[in-house]
Amino acid sequence: MGQEIEKKFLVKDGINIDELGQAVRITQGYLSSVKERTVRVRIKGDGGFLTIKGIGNDSGASRYEFEQSITTKDANDLLKICEPGVIDKTRTNVVIERHTFEVDRFFGENQGLIVAEVELTSENEDFTKPSWLGAEVTGDPKYYNSMLMKNPYSSWK
Repeated sequence: MGQEIEKKFLVKDGINIDELGQAVRITQGYLSSVKERTVRVRIKGDGGFLTIKGIGNDSGASRYEFEQSITTKDANDLLKICEPGVIDKTRTNVVIERHTFEVDRFFGENQGLIVAEVELTSENEDFTKPSWLGAEVTGDPKYYNSMLMKNPYSSWK
């Protein structure tokens, strides 16, 4: 736990995400979605998680993160009191050299959006960009999951 440093990218159209690896279903909601602190409840596969994230730095790549495992029963109970707009997605972890890209394919009102995040040890760390990475959207609030529940991808077009 502590400081999270990550960069976020769109995934290019035409990529078959299913060929990249095994996907895990994620359902998540927000108890608080204010930018100063988001409090997320997540069910990922068979596990439950409670995550608190602080406000990002100027680039949007770095912010405080605390995550704690909770039971799936507790996660399901907490999802019932979350703000409106549950996020439904699958995540595929793709290892490229020494980095893991988390590729999220969204469903429901965010159907069609595919993003990839890579965690880094510093904002200036070099990493190999796979050919399927598109435009960088690090720090663009509209791509935050906490914003996608309020302003879903389907309403952008």
